Amino acid sequence: MFYFLSDFSYIWPFLNIFRYITFRAGLAAFTSFILCIIFGPIFIKVFKDHRIREIAKRQDAPGLDQFQVKKEGTPTMGGIFIVGSILISVLLWGDLTNLFLLMTFFICLCFSILGGVDDYIKLKGIGKHRGIRSRTKLLWQLLIAMLVAVFAYLHPDVTSALDVPFFKNLLIDLGGFFILWVVLVVVGSSNAVNLTDGLDGLAIGCVLMVAFTLGILSYLTGNAAFSDYLLIPHVSGAGELTVFCSAMVGASLGFLWFNCYPATVFMGDVGSLALGGSLGMIAIFIKKEIWLVVLGGVFVVEAGSVILQVISFKTTGKRIFKMSPFHHHLQLSGWNENKIIVRFWILAIILAMLTLTTLKIR
Repeated sequence: MFYFLSDFSYIWPFLNIFRYITFRAGLAAFTSFILCIIFGPIFIKVFKDHRIREIAKRQDAPGLDQFQVKKEGTPTMGGIFIVGSILISVLLWGDLTNLFLLMTFFICLCFSILGGVDDYIKLKGIGKHRGIRSRTKLLWQLLIAMLVAVFAYLHPDVTSALDVPFFKNLLIDLGGFFILWVVLVVVGSSNAVNLTDGLDGLAIGCVLMVAFTLGILSYLTGNAAFSDYLLIPHVSGAGELTVFCSAMVGASLGFLWFNCYPATVFMGDVGSLALGGSLGMIAIFIKKEIWLVVLGGVFVVEAGSVILQVISFKTTGKRIFKMSPFHHHLQLSGWNENKIIVRFWILAIILAMLTLTTLKIR
């Protein structure tokens, strides 16, 4: 909204500052952080009053009860004020005519609604399952991602080329497979963040690192001079995604204020699905989806541990890990929860540094 004030810079020249992505990105981060800090306690109180609380004991994972018992009754669905802060901040500071920004906004909102329904069903104990049936939730994720993928593929401003790291000007045109690629990246990223969200501050801390790095990459990709120097594909308009990433960084910091160990509120699927889907969508638009595997290495390991566990159990009847995702395996191996969280954060920082460092290698 404030971006359009720059249209009046011919009257008041100082309003031209609202054209600068760096200025608006900084304010987007500040705005989303302040919104979380202000409204966080209000939402937490509302969650407590309406008994929107974590159900710690799980019939499908009784081995975790020894760690979860102290978390029983902690307010959940804190992702509502994470996503709310991000979207409000983007509406205030983003260029609302930018296609990339609008589609990422749409993914974030839709995945958040889906996650919210899942959390509601889970908390109310509706049906026989813990939340929405896994297949049903996956189907909705696929449909939402497919809708955006088709729109993106048909839009002339979006390229279906895939950038291959470490090679100069090596772009592979995916053609119609671009639609399936978008669905795979967005849904995979969404579920990976969701699986990582199992310990206090673990997922949101890693999201913070990834969003910060994607913000830098978005700015570089959208800037013709920087992208030419780094020999990476230039995507006109992608720089605006820096505002979205900055809003995610601010909201992540704001939520971490309440979610750090020991947490006073949990994120819930309403937050994790939306944040993961948004990261995947941004990576697609700035042509860094392959790099997302490295940058989001913590999420990849967490999701990979679940996949390997399922495959192993169904094919051999044996489990590779004591429990999946991997952070639960470490818990059952005797690792302190806080140690797991901080070490995963450290890995996320290292992977972010590695991603940025290797940009010039072509």
